Amino acid sequence: MTLKEQKSEQSLDKLKPTCQDSCCSDSITNLQPILSCTCCPIDDSPVVSATTKQSGSLDDNCNCCSETTTPNDTDIITSDFSIDGLDCGDCAAKLEKGLSKQKGIIEVTVNFATGKMKVTYHPSITQSAIIVKATDSFGYKATLMNNTSKHSGLHKSTFQISGLDCGDCASKLEKHLAAIAGVHSVNVNFAAAKLTIEHATTDAAIMQAVAQVGYKAETLQQTIAHTKSQAAWWTNPKTQATVASGIILAISTILDWLGARDALLIPLYILAMIIGGYNTAKSGFYSLRSLTFDMNFLMTVAVLGAAAIGEWSEGATVAFLFSFGNTLQTYTMDKTRQSIRALMELAPAEALVQRNGQEQKLAVEEIVIGDVMIVKPGERIAMDGIVRNGISAVNQATITGESIPVEKNIGDQVYAGTVNEHGALEIEVTKISADSTLAKIMHLVEEAQSQKAPSQQFVDTFAKYYTPAVLVAAGSVMVLPWLLFGQSFAPWFYKGLVLLVISCPCALVISTPVSIVSAIGNSSRNGVLIKGGAYLEQMSSIKAIAFDKTGTLTHGRPQVTDIIAFNSIKEQEVLITAASIEKWSEHPLAAAIVAKSSGLALQPVSNFKALVGRGAQADIHGQTIFIGNPRLFEELGFDLGEYENQITDFQQQGKTLMIVGAQDRIHGMIAVADTLRENSKDAIIALRAAGIKHIAMLTGDNHKVASSIAQNLTIDTLYSELLPEDKVATIKELLKSYEKVAMIGDGVNDAPAMAASTIGIAMGVAGSDTALETADIALMSDDLGKLAYVIKLSSKTVSIIKQNIGFSILIKIIFLLLTFAGVANLWLAVIADMGSSILVTLNGMRLMRKVN
Repeated sequence: MTLKEQKSEQSLDKLKPTCQDSCCSDSITNLQPILSCTCCPIDDSPVVSATTKQSGSLDDNCNCCSETTTPNDTDIITSDFSIDGLDCGDCAAKLEKGLSKQKGIIEVTVNFATGKMKVTYHPSITQSAIIVKATDSFGYKATLMNNTSKHSGLHKSTFQISGLDCGDCASKLEKHLAAIAGVHSVNVNFAAAKLTIEHATTDAAIMQAVAQVGYKAETLQQTIAHTKSQAAWWTNPKTQATVASGIILAISTILDWLGARDALLIPLYILAMIIGGYNTAKSGFYSLRSLTFDMNFLMTVAVLGAAAIGEWSEGATVAFLFSFGNTLQTYTMDKTRQSIRALMELAPAEALVQRNGQEQKLAVEEIVIGDVMIVKPGERIAMDGIVRNGISAVNQATITGESIPVEKNIGDQVYAGTVNEHGALEIEVTKISADSTLAKIMHLVEEAQSQKAPSQQFVDTFAKYYTPAVLVAAGSVMVLPWLLFGQSFAPWFYKGLVLLVISCPCALVISTPVSIVSAIGNSSRNGVLIKGGAYLEQMSSIKAIAFDKTGTLTHGRPQVTDIIAFNSIKEQEVLITAASIEKWSEHPLAAAIVAKSSGLALQPVSNFKALVGRGAQADIHGQTIFIGNPRLFEELGFDLGEYENQITDFQQQGKTLMIVGAQDRIHGMIAVADTLRENSKDAIIALRAAGIKHIAMLTGDNHKVASSIAQNLTIDTLYSELLPEDKVATIKELLKSYEKVAMIGDGVNDAPAMAASTIGIAMGVAGSDTALETADIALMSDDLGKLAYVIKLSSKTVSIIKQNIGFSILIKIIFLLLTFAGVANLWLAVIADMGSSILVTLNGMRLMRKVN
C-alpha cells in the first residue's frame, strides 16, 4: 500500500463514528457509506447533522442508529489558515501531525515558509472554529482566510442582532452557533451588533437558533424596515417583562410593609423573580452549557441562592434590578450603534433610471453599471457615478464631512447617500450599490469597531481569568467558614451571593468597547475613517508627523500664480496669447495656463510646433509667437539681463517660469507652481497646539522648490529629492528619535512610508478603494484640519477609557469592603453593578458629541 493510500484510509477511518452501543459494532464498518450515529458522542459531543434513513443498513433493534448520514465526495471543505508562532520546520510537522488525528479532518498541509495551513475536512463533523481552537492547543494561532473552497452548498448570511449587552454575550452566541450542523464559520461583531455566518442551512434556522439563546436576529432588509417603522419602547417584550416584574415587586413590598402573611407574599415574590429573571436565566443556562460564565449566569445563581435561603424579597429585587439595568444598557448601546445603522438609510432603496428611452423606478439591486440615473433637486443620490448632464451643488457631508455643498459639473464624480441641492442631474452609474463608497465606509467602520484596542484586549484577558476566580472565591466564602470554623451557614452563604453579584465584571468589560464604538462613529460622521481601536488609541501618543508634499500639503497640480506683462501689453493679452498656443500641447504646465484662461476668447493659431525641453511656438495673425523657458529665449538671441530680478525671484519661490514673446520682443512672463492648500498653514498650527512636537516634510521634488514651501509652513525638518525607499528610511530615523510617528500621504504612492510609520494616514480618498484599504486612518476629503480633530478625539477617548476602567474597579473595591463589613446586601450590589455599567456606557457615549 502506498503512502498516499495509507493516508486516504486513515482519513476515512477518522470519519467513522465510535458508537458506544454494542449493537452498532458490526454495522458501522469499513468504507462507504460512512454512517454517523446522531446520538453517539464524537469528541464528547453529539454529532448533529443532516441525516438520511438507511433502511436495513443497521440493526433494527438499535433506535439510536436509525438515522444516518452518507457523505459524498462533494460534502467536504478545504480552508486556508494563516498560522502565527511557527518557529521552525519541526513545529510545522508537529502541527500537521497533531491536527491530522482530529476527527473529521481528512488532510492537513502546513507550509512553514509561508506560515499558512490548508485543511480539508468534513463540515458535519468539525468546523473551522474547532480547527482554530485545536491549533491553539498546540501553541499556535490560526486565522481563517477568505479563500475557502466550498463543496457543500455553503452561503454567507448577515443578520442584525438585538439584545447584545456585552462582549461576553457575543462570544456566547458565537460559540452556540458554531456547534450547529452545517455552520462553517461564525463572527459576531458586538460593536455593530451584527452576525456574519457561513452555513449550509436556512436563514430561518439560524434566526431560530439565535432566539434560543435569548437574542433576536433580523436580516439587514428587515432591520432597515424595522428602523423606519420603529416601534415604541414599551412594545419590547423584555421591557414589558421588566415593567411587570417591577409592578409586582412594588405591590409585594407594600404588602410586606402592611404586615401581609408569607402565604401571600412568597408567591408574589416568586412571580416577580420568574417574570424579571426569565430572560436572564435563559441566557445563563446557555452560558452554563457553553461553559462561558457571564453576568447572566452569575445573577441567576444569586437569585436562586437568595431563594434557597428564604430571602424572597431580595431575590425578587435582584431579578428586577438586573432586568431593569439590562434594559437601560441595551437602550444606551443601541443609541451608539444607531450612528452606523443610520448610514444604511442614507442611500435610497430605488432610483429613477433612463433605459431604452423610458424613465422607470428601479430598486438599486436591479441597477447596473452604465445605467443613467435622473436625480431631481432635493433628492438623495442612490449610486456612485459620473455626472453626464446638468450642473448642481451636492451636499457630500455624509461622505467627506464637508459642510459646504460642492459644485458638480459634467465629468465630476458623485457618491451614493449625498444630496443633490439644486438642478437636475443625469448620472452614469459606475459602481453597483454593494460596492459604493458609502457601502465601503459602512463595512470599514463596522470592521474597525469590532477590532479590539490594546486596552480592551487587556480587559478581556483580565476578565477571562477574573470571572472563574470570583466563582471560586464566592464559593469559598459560602462554605469554608461553615466547614472549617463552624460558622452559621446562612449569613456566609448570603455574603457569598453578594460577592458573586458585586464582582461581576460587566462594567469593566464594557468600559472600552462602548468608548471605541462612539469615537469611531463620531469620526465617520466627520469624514474620517479610523480603521480600528488600536489606531484610535495610538493617535494620542503620536509625537511627530511626516507630510508628503505633492497632493498633501499642496494641491498636487500646477496652477498659474503670477502674470507679468511688458511693453505696454496687458496681462490678459499675455494669458490669451499663451493659452491659444498651449491648448495644442499635452504638457501639464500647458494645462494650467489653459485652465487659467477659462471663459476667455482664444485666438486662432497655425503651424503649432512643440520644442522639446524648451517650450512651443505657433503663428498668430501671421506672426510667430514663442512660449517657453528662459533657455529658449536665450537661444533666440534675447538678453535676459533686464529681467534677471523677476526670474531669480520666481525661481527662489520654487515656481516654474515661462516667457511669452515674438522674435523681436518679450510680451510677458507666466509663473506656474503647485500651490499650497488654503488650510495647510492653519493645519500645521493646529497640530502644534494639539501637542505634536516635530513636523517633517518628505518629497521627491528638488530642494529649492521644497524649501520655499517648508519655509512658508514653518516645517521643522525638510527631506527633499527622496525616492520611495528613501522615504521609508527617513520614517525609520524619525521613529528612532520620536518613537511614535504618523505619515500623511495619498494612500497609494506613499504606501511604503505609511506602512513603516506607527500610523499611516491617507487623505482625499473618497472614491478610492485602494487608498481606503491601505491606510490606518483615511481622511475622506482634502481637509488637513481633520488631523488635529483626530488627535483630540484620540486623547479624549483614551482619557474616558481610563476613567471608565478606574471607576469600575473603584466601585468593586468599595462594595467588596462593604460586603465583608456586613453593610452591603444583594439589591445594593445589583444597583452598584448595573449602575456602574450604565454610567460607564453613558460616559463613553460622550464621545458621540462634537470634540472641541
